[in-house]
Amino acid sequence: MIFQPTITNDQTAELPSAQFDGKIVVVTRDEQVGAMCRDLESHKVIGFDTETRPSFKAGVTNRVALLQLSTPTRCYLIRLCRIKLHNAILRILSNPDILKIGADVAGDLRSLHVLRNFNERGFVDLQHIASEWGIEEKSLRKMSAIVLGERVSKAQRLSNWEASVLTPQQMMYAATDAWVCIKIYERLLATPRINKNEKSIEE
Repeated sequence: MIFQPTITNDQTAELPSAQFDGKIVVVTRDEQVGAMCRDLESHKVIGFDTETRPSFKAGVTNRVALLQLSTPTRCYLIRLCRIKLHNAILRILSNPDILKIGADVAGDLRSLHVLRNFNERGFVDLQHIASEWGIEEKSLRKMSAIVLGERVSKAQRLSNWEASVLTPQQMMYAATDAWVCIKIYERLLATPRINKNEKSIEE
């Protein structure tokens, strides 16, 4: 299979919607962190994303409000506007043996470093590796459209991520964004790279 390098907005809009169909766990209490981290640590690959309440004033940036960490069947929405970035969470973000798959990972990590310093390891940015399969698009929405044939909605991106209670639409949006990164990554790995250099038989 060869992926198309680009896709138009109109073509993307015609595709079926990608939606996470697993369990969504909203983490707002310190006592939830231990069980969450034990679950995440049992997986070799997890999805990663963050959300920040948008600022509509020039030069004003809000702190990251939500950290999403997803397994194939369970997505944790960690409300960093309610609880701190615990050491147990940082251990996952620093563990090279747990791959964290995201898009624009550097931007997400910068926002987390505002809260606490840590040594991030084991991150894979889909924006950096997609070109190995000939994909030129960088947005998660279009990478999902090309690789999975499914459209990721961006309708909730500019909503209030610091609201007292997240809406069902926000929760689904946030969970899907993290989870779909796993699906894209696994589909890419199951497909031969098109620019792969031929290796010597003698290696």
